[in-house]
Amino acid sequence: MMYRNRSMTTRFCACLAALLLTAGGCQPVQNQAAAVHEAGDAGSKITVGTVQREIHVGMSSTDVVTALGSPNMVTTDEQRRETWVWDKVSSESISTGNSGGGTILLLGAGGGSAVHSSTQRTLTIIVKFDAASRVRDFSYRSSSF
Repeated sequence: MMYRNRSMTTRFCACLAALLLTAGGCQPVQNQAAAVHEAGDAGSKITVGTVQREIHVGMSSTDVVTALGSPNMVTTDEQRRETWVWDKVSSESISTGNSGGGTILLLGAGGGSAVHSSTQRTLTIIVKFDAASRVRDFSYRSSSF
């Protein structure tokens, strides 16, 4: 029975130490937001800069797919010319709380604060092709709120 109590005590101390270290190592919301944003930027994504830099009148539909990826929607007009649409929405939500973890764990009470940040971005790209599948016109709209 003594061995079992020692084992439980050891596990409790290990858990307590982990909680205290985690609570002491909290990052400010700004640092967490920057880390999340950078991680999202690391992947391949469409931006206004990509459209401005890569898309131009006269380029082939194959080159457009290489630059932007597959469109979300493809339609045709009355002359059977294609219009491609990319409609992208990005949401980012960050919540963090700081509550002096050791105080709550040991005393059952403590002060705390919480911060929540949320942003949403949209990008719509419209590329119109001629009968030869070459870009005849393109436009884009971007918002962030």
